[in-house]
Amino acid sequence: MPQTSHIAVEVNGVKREADVEPRLLLVHFLRENLGLTGSHIGCDTTSCGACTVLLDDKAMKSCTVLAVQADGRKVMTVEGLGGHGKLDPVQEGFVAEHGLQCGFCTPGMVISAYALLQENPDPTEDDIRTAISGNICRCTGYEKIIESVKHAAKARRRRRT
Repeated sequence: MPQTSHIAVEVNGVKREADVEPRLLLVHFLRENLGLTGSHIGCDTTSCGACTVLLDDKAMKSCTVLAVQADGRKVMTVEGLGGHGKLDPVQEGFVAEHGLQCGFCTPGMVISAYALLQENPDPTEDDIRTAISGNICRCTGYEKIIESVKHAAKARRRRRT
């Protein structure tokens, strides 16, 4: 029988506990143990960014983190955005500006954009390109994604005033 470790992780504001194998990746813990399938598995090699989550408020590819490394920490997935029936401004931006086509990269792009806007509420296009540079989109050529993030930044600034 494989050895397990007990972990306690705050996921989307809810404390979750589980016994996991030490080699279990965070992305698999989220998807298989918790049923949070918004973080996509695209490569398992840190190349695509489809599995990006916030780990202690920093964008992180969850295929590069073991679940045991998240013990005692906060994780936010794309399911944790918005609330009370409303979309987060980043999600609104992706809808309004058509920042998705197939949608496979969208959760990682949205989380990366959210992390950027948490740190920089008025990013330049270069800032946006840098923030999403670890995420691969095979459909859109990134222009609509960049417009989506710009839209979200404006919407967030409007909400603050």
